[in-house]
Order: sequence, then C-alpha cells, then structure tokens
Amino acid sequence: MTAVVTIRRPDDWHLHLRDGTMLSNVLPYTVERFARAIIMPNLVPPVTTAGAARAYRDRILAAMPRGADFTPLMTGYLTDTIEAEEVARGFKSGAWIAMKLYPAGATTNSHAGVTDIRKIDRVLTTMAEIGMPLLVHGEVVDPDVDVFDREAVFLDRILAPLLDRMPTLRVVFEHVTTAEGVEFVINTPHQVGATITAHHLMINRNAIFQGGIRPHMYCLPIAKRERHRLALRRAATSGNPRFFLGTDSAPHRLRDKENACGCAGIFNAPGALELYAEVFDEDNALDALEAFASLNGPAFYRMPPNEQRISLVNSGTRIPAAVAIEEGEAVIPFRAGETLRWRLVAG
Repeated sequence: MTAVVTIRRPDDWHLHLRDGTMLSNVLPYTVERFARAIIMPNLVPPVTTAGAARAYRDRILAAMPRGADFTPLMTGYLTDTIEAEEVARGFKSGAWIAMKLYPAGATTNSHAGVTDIRKIDRVLTTMAEIGMPLLVHGEVVDPDVDVFDREAVFLDRILAPLLDRMPTLRVVFEHVTTAEGVEFVINTPHQVGATITAHHLMINRNAIFQGGIRPHMYCLPIAKRERHRLALRRAATSGNPRFFLGTDSAPHRLRDKENACGCAGIFNAPGALELYAEVFDEDNALDALEAFASLNGPAFYRMPPNEQRISLVNSGTRIPAAVAIEEGEAVIPFRAGETLRWRLVAG
C-alpha cells in the first residue's frame, strides 16, 4: 500500500466562500490545501460588475490567515440584462476570469440568473471572441422535468444547441453528475471541460434517504444513481485532461440545512483533498491524482501549474463534527466526525 503521495499543489476550480463571518471561518480550510480557487459569484446581491468582483476579492484577501499563499480567481454572475461591454472590460482588466451561468432558480441565490439562454447571446458571442470561459450550472428548471433528469435535459436542450451556435465558446460543465454528462464532455471538442466534486464521487442518491432525510447530503445538482457515480469515478481517474478538481464546497448554517425547506449544498472543504485521495486510492489510481488535481485545470484555464509540492500520508485525517461560524451558529462538514484514510502534510 502506498504510504505517501506527493503532487504539485492543487487548485479548486469551483468554490463557494460566501461572505462575512462565514467567509472568515471556512476560508482557512481551502487555503491550507489549494493554491488557487475559482470563487463563485452567487452572493446577495450577486457579483454582476467588475467593481463588485474586485471588492469581493479584497474581502477574501483580508480574511486570509496570516502568511497564507492563496490566489482567489474571481467570476461574474450572468443575468438577462448584463452588458457584454462590462463582461469584456472586467475580463481584460483581470477583475474576473470567467462568467457563471445560473439558470434562474436552479440553486442557491440563483433567482437573478438567466431565464433564457438566447437573452445573453451577445454576451456569449463576446466571450467566445475574447476567449473567456463560461462556467455552467447545467440543469434545466422546468417543473415538468424530474429533478434527477435535469442535467441530461440541459445537455440536450441548452448546451448542445449553444455549442452548435458558438463552437469556439470555452465551457466548463461544472459539477458534472451523470454518465450522460461525462459522455458529452468526452465527445465534444476540446473547448469543453468539466469539474467533478468529491461528494459526487463518493455518494449516490441513496445517501440522502438512509434512515430518514439526510439534509447534509442534499446538494444541487442532486446525487444520482450508482451507475452515474461509477461513470464519474472512471472519468476522474482516467487521466483524461478534460476532467479536473472542483469541490463545489458550499457551506450553509446548520439552521438553514436542517429546515423544512433546507438549502442545497455540501461543505466539503475540511479534508477536501484527502477525500479525493481516498477515491483515487480505492480505484488504484493514485498515480492519476496529480493530473486531475493539479494539472488539468490549469491547462484548461491557460495558466501554469503550481511549482510548490504537497504530500498526503496514509495516516488519517479526522473531519470536525462542526465548524463554528459565530455564537450559536455552525456548519456541518461532509463526513463530519469521521476519520479519512489520508492526511495532508507539508510538501
């Protein structure tokens, strides 16, 4: 059995940090493990201007632990009325590096999102021209579509026609959850990549209902059948450069998860890299972990990989039972209170 794995320091290409006290308390877990992270813009109000992106980045930097070496990579939030000129200005100035497409009502704080993809054709055309990536929450929101089918329907109704119209648009299909999504990424041109979360590699939809309703296993896109989980594992461990690490770590306060209408999101930042190592170890693919975690994402985003190294040892990490946010408030992490097989150590 491998005892130590050393890889280039990885990046998280899909992360929610929220704001305020939540940001300050969850950020250290990401900073400890990752050199860079794509920061999601679904705040309230959402990040729809370059100025708002710069201000949010400043708040993240101000919240970083002393001596930390971490770069937040900011994104913008697409709406029906956002102007192509603002998107391009923000990209060229470095205020943000990508734009996020939330179908309106698809997930947390997405109600200001796009109601019809055709309404942002001018923005997307501009993004294709300047090489700016589109980050996609790939679900339709039609009430007549089963929640477990929303990703597959999105591919057919929205993403495939979009790429037919704009074949040079660079797209990240974020948190892919289905075998259909995996096949779509593999079979489309090289400007399409996908992130895969640790939790979608580890759980199927049964986890939400084991012994009752398990709100801390509820996320969007929702976990699917076992065949989809296995397809994701094959994709992640395959070495295919189109797939890369994106935790989609999404913290919510305990009272907002354990609620009559609980929020969607799994907080996996504590132990995030160790979770991936566990999956790759189980599938005898630890030699593919560096490509997935540290190389494929930078290549897609046209950035150099990190030069620093980190190591994981096969000696165990205990996930906290809860992460305190403020007096009387906490977030429950994925695999709370459990001991994982791998532990992060200095490079």
